[in-house]
Amino acid sequence: MSLSENEIQQAVDELRTAQDLWRWAASRFATHDLFYGHGTLNAWDEAGALVMQSLELPHDYIREIATCRLTAAERELIARRAADRINSRRPLPYITGKAYFCGLEFVVDESVLIPRSPIAELIQNRFQPWLGQRVPGRILDLCCGSACIAIACAHAFPDALIDASDISPDALEVAEENVAAYELAEQVELVLSDGLTELAGEQYDLIVCNPPYVDAEDFAAVPPEYRHEPAMALASGDDGLDFVRRLLDEAAQFLTPGGLLICEVGNSMRHVVQQFPNVPFTWLEFEHSDDGVFLLSREELRQHFG
Repeated sequence: MSLSENEIQQAVDELRTAQDLWRWAASRFATHDLFYGHGTLNAWDEAGALVMQSLELPHDYIREIATCRLTAAERELIARRAADRINSRRPLPYITGKAYFCGLEFVVDESVLIPRSPIAELIQNRFQPWLGQRVPGRILDLCCGSACIAIACAHAFPDALIDASDISPDALEVAEENVAAYELAEQVELVLSDGLTELAGEQYDLIVCNPPYVDAEDFAAVPPEYRHEPAMALASGDDGLDFVRRLLDEAAQFLTPGGLLICEVGNSMRHVVQQFPNVPFTWLEFEHSDDGVFLLSREELRQHFG
């Protein structure tokens, strides 16, 4: 069931305040069986994000502006974006063009995944206790998409040089826009590469990777919202590990002595454990997110892989 033109126009004509539009959008979302998971967890929060992003205001101000009257143009923008969210099932960040990661705002479109990795928590903690006293001089954000991990790492480690690589030229265009917005072109270099193939000879203290890892069974069952994200950034073969197997075989030669590989595999964690029972993966724990992220040192990779 879609939202009709009459319902959109009624909202524009009869509603007045930010709170009116927030409540209206939340009610519409709640009755249309949407899926949340691209920055919000429920209809109320999604509607609040829609209103504030459409008004170009920080979400923290939502209570302060709740009773402010909106212009007709603002009301129409919010109502039509709400209808788009319902009728197309596109995730909200693709509709507003904005996503958030590590407290930073990023431009996104349908050529990149919407940032939502638990790796954000690791960056905010400066990868402690895993780095110890070591300060990384070079970092690789592999499968960078929007470059959210690279840019967040640049903020956490302002003296580090960071490469951000992706197989998709379209994704790198989005990444370039985000790097430019944060004026990080001298610190973050973008590289078009299929995995590590175009990075031969490079050495990193830290490789951080959020690769495609969804297995065939899970990919077949994803909600419609996820179908708008690039399939090449999600699906990775029957067991979800086509990319990860390559990475495990190749990563050691790209790490400095004592260097670390941190890789997200989500629900495919079970496949990793089954296929590599003798590998001493360190599975990282998170306060605000699920598990499914492993850590291996260069030395562990050299011992167990190519």
